[in-house]
This record gives sequence, structure tokens and C-alpha cells, in this order.
Amino acid sequence: MLGLYDFLDIRDRGPPAKLKLGESMQELGRIYWTRQGLRLAHSALMVWLAVSVMTALMPKGTSVTGTAPSSAAEVLRGMVDGAVMAVALPGGAMVVLGIVGAVLNRRDVRRRDPVRRFTRQQRREGMARAGGQCEMERRLGRRCSRPAEHGDHFYPWSKGGSTSLQNFVAACAKCNRAKRARIPSPGQQQRLERRRRDYVPPSSSVSAGERQSLPLGRFSADASAQR
Repeated sequence: MLGLYDFLDIRDRGPPAKLKLGESMQELGRIYWTRQGLRLAHSALMVWLAVSVMTALMPKGTSVTGTAPSSAAEVLRGMVDGAVMAVALPGGAMVVLGIVGAVLNRRDVRRRDPVRRFTRQQRREGMARAGGQCEMERRLGRRCSRPAEHGDHFYPWSKGGSTSLQNFVAACAKCNRAKRARIPSPGQQQRLERRRRDYVPPSSSVSAGERQSLPLGRFSADASAQR
């Protein structure tokens, strides 16, 4: 039976393949802005939720109708009911956003390269390509001048980044700690590739970033086995 995640992954199915060099920039931009949009939506929903709760709990003005004042229990019950009604819509939106985030996280886990550590050959070639200098940027997009000490995944391994030479970036200890597992922006990718043109031989690729393809789903694997 074809499940929910198989439908969500149907556009990404196919044999594991590496990104084409000409498509890496477009792919990274789509991923980056999707995650940024989700992060902004989460912040907006949190503000909406807080404002709704505060508005619902604010004391309402009493009208002069000649009726007896309500008891404390009735006032409290009215405030709780108002708060529940106020948070229903933003709360539902938060649940939907949480489901979308969980699906994206599950896809990231499925994309993870089985091999996390770069081989000695990859590290040797990556460091030689960088000339032993950190390739990360400092202020104003300039290249860091410190010596490279680590080989890092430009596109984070935890988000599905490939353990490949194209995804290898030489980094000093400070830049490596600062980068963490954040997805780089398209601007960072463009600037890195532009800087690499100054020190990478013309015959070598300057492309930065590579992501693993989603593995075949159970439905697709069964269909392929029957052919």
C-alpha cells in the first residue's frame, strides 16, 4: 500500500544520483528559502498565538444593565472559554506547521549519506584545492585568512549533504564551530564559488554543495523488483 510519505517523496524518487553541477545552485536556493519561510511562519504564529491569548484574558468592560455581577467562577470560566476560542485558529496552524516540519526532518534523515567521514583522499584533495587555507567567509564576503584545520560538509550532513569532494569545504576551527549544521544561503554558495575561481585551476570544478537523493521508497522498490 502506498503511504503518505511515498506520495510526498514521489517527485524525488529514482536511483540515487548526484546533483548536476548546473542544478546545485537552484536546488540550494529552493531548500534554503523553504526552510527560511517555515522559520518565519513559526515566529509569526507564535506572535499571533501570544497576542490572541493576551487579548482573550484581558478584562472586558462591564455594561450597565442592572444585572447582578457574575461570580468569580463564572468570570474565570468565561476567560478560559475565550482563550480556547482565541487560540483555536493559530493553534491549528501550528499543528499543521509542525507536521510539515516533521515530514521535512524525516526526509533529511532518509537522505543522510551512510558515510559521514571524508576519506583521506578526499581530505587530501580538498585541502590541496584550498591551498591549506580556510575557504569560509568572514566580513564583507571576504575569505577567511586562517589556516584550514577541518574538512566540513558545505551542505550539512545531518540535512542530507553528500560526503563527496564537491561538498567538501576546508575550514578553520573557528569557522567550523560557527557554521554548525546551518544550511548555507544561495549567496554564500555563489560567493564561495566566485572565490574559488581565484585559486582553483580552470580545469577543476568550483561547484560547492551536494545533497543525497532520496532512496527508493518501499512501493518503488517492489515495483522495480517485479520488472
